[in-house]
Amino acid sequence: MAVLRLILGDQLDPHIASLKDADKQADLILMAEVMAEATYVRHHKKKIAFVFSAMRHFAAELEEKGYRVCYVTLDAEGNSGSLKGEAARGLKDGAFDRLVVTEPGEYRLKADMETWQDTFGLPVEIREDDRFICPHEDFRTWARGRQRLTMEYFYREMRRKTGLLMEGDKPEGGQWNYDKENRKPPKAGLDFPKRATRSPDDITKDVVALVAERFADHPGDLEPFGFAVTREEAMRERDVFLEKALPHFGDYQDAMVAGEPWLYHSVLSLYMNCGLLDPRDLCERAEQSYRDGHAPLNAVEGFIRQILGWREYVRGLYWLKMPDYAESNFLMAQRKLPDFYWTGETKMACLADAIGTTLKHAYAHHIQRLTITGAFALLAGIRPSEVEDWYLLVYADAYEWVELPNTHGMALFADGGLMATKPYAVSGSYINKMSDYCRSCAYNVKDKTGKKACPFNYLYWDFLTRNEERLKGNHRLAMPYRTLKMMDPKQVYAMRAEAKRFLDAL
Repeated sequence: MAVLRLILGDQLDPHIASLKDADKQADLILMAEVMAEATYVRHHKKKIAFVFSAMRHFAAELEEKGYRVCYVTLDAEGNSGSLKGEAARGLKDGAFDRLVVTEPGEYRLKADMETWQDTFGLPVEIREDDRFICPHEDFRTWARGRQRLTMEYFYREMRRKTGLLMEGDKPEGGQWNYDKENRKPPKAGLDFPKRATRSPDDITKDVVALVAERFADHPGDLEPFGFAVTREEAMRERDVFLEKALPHFGDYQDAMVAGEPWLYHSVLSLYMNCGLLDPRDLCERAEQSYRDGHAPLNAVEGFIRQILGWREYVRGLYWLKMPDYAESNFLMAQRKLPDFYWTGETKMACLADAIGTTLKHAYAHHIQRLTITGAFALLAGIRPSEVEDWYLLVYADAYEWVELPNTHGMALFADGGLMATKPYAVSGSYINKMSDYCRSCAYNVKDKTGKKACPFNYLYWDFLTRNEERLKGNHRLAMPYRTLKMMDPKQVYAMRAEAKRFLDAL
C-alpha cells in the first residue's frame, strides 16, 4: 500500500525523516500552502513570501528527484485552509494505508497532529526531526536533575559529543568560550561585506503577487524581495559569509550600526530553520575556516556556539518544558505592546532603527533583538505573550521552537531564570558603547531625568526598583543593587516619576 507523506514549510530538506523510506513510485508527497498557518499570527509579508516560494522550489526539486508530489497552492480550488484539511483531502483522493509526517516545530501543531489518527481512522506516524544535532532524549538526559539549565554546560557537552573545535578531550585553544573577545564596539572605517542580490524568478514573482493580494494588511515590506529560495542560492549565501564575513564576525557580533542591517552576521538562520542548509555542515565548514587559517578562533567559536549551543539548546528546552513554559510570567509584566513596534515611529534612535530594519527586511541581528527591542520590552514590563507573538510574526527565521525560549527566557526573563542567569536589562550607556545610535538620537544618553533624558536610563533603574523583591537575590545583579542603595533617594524618586510618565504615555 502507498503512503501519504506530508512535508511542512520548514522541512525543505530531501533528507527529512518523513522521506527516508519513501517509495518514489507508490508514495505521494503532499505539500500545502494554507491560510491557517499564514495567519495564526499576522506573519510579516516577506516571511510568508519566503516560505511559500521556498516551498514551491522545493516541490520542484523533489519532482526532479523522481518523487510524486501533490502541491496545493494557497489559491488552489478546494484548498481547505488547514494542514489537517489538506491531509484529509489527500487521503480521500488516494489509496493510502498511513500518513507519515516529521514532527512540526510548534507544540500547538504537534498536539493537533496527535489527534489525526483517530480522525482519519488510519495510522499517523509522527517522526522525530533528526536534522538537529541533539535528539530529544539526549537533551532530557542532560537536563535531568538540574535546577538551572545553563546553556554553557550544555554547549560543552555538545562540543565533546561532536568533536567540533576539540583537541582530544580539551577545547581548542584551551577555552570553551571566547565571548569576552567578541564585544568590540563599532569603529569608523569598518568594511562590511556586500550581500548577494538576486532578481526573483517567475515562481517568486507569482508568490509575491499572491502575498500582496491576500496579506495586504499584514505588517512589513514585501519588496524588494531578495532572500534565497533554493538550496543552491542558500549555499551561495553560506559561502559568501564564510569567505567575507566570518573572519570579523567574532569581534563585532555584538556591535550595532544605524542603517547597516547585516554587518558581519551570517543571515543564515532562516535557511537553516526551513531546511535549506544543514546546521552540522555549517559548523564543520566554519571549523575548517579556522583550521585553514582563514578565520580566527574567537570568530569561529562564537559562530559555532550560536548553532551548536544556542540553537540546539533552545530547541531542547522548548520541547522539554512546553506547554506550561509559555504560561510563566515571573516578573508579572502586564503592559500592552506599544504601537511603535508596528511602525518604528519613535524618537528613540535605537528602537527606530531596530524596528525599521525588522519591518523592512523581516530580519534583525541577535543583539538588536536581545538588547534593543527585547530589553525595552523587559524594562517597560510588556506582557510576554504580546512580545512573543511580535517576534514570531516579524522575523523570517522565527518558528515557535526557537523564538519562544529566546524571547520568553532570554529577552524577558519570564521563566524566572531557568534559562538566563540574569535579566538582560541595559541602560543607555551600554547601547552607546555598542552602537552609534546615540549620536543621532533626540535624547541625551547621559541624562537620567529631564525632557532629554534617555528613556533606557530611567527605565533601567525603575525596573530594578519595582522588581527588587524578585531579583535582589540574583548574584549577577549585586553590583547594580548596591549602586541603587547608594543613590540619593530623591534621584531615585525622580527617575521613577520619569518612568511612570513615559510608560503611561505609551
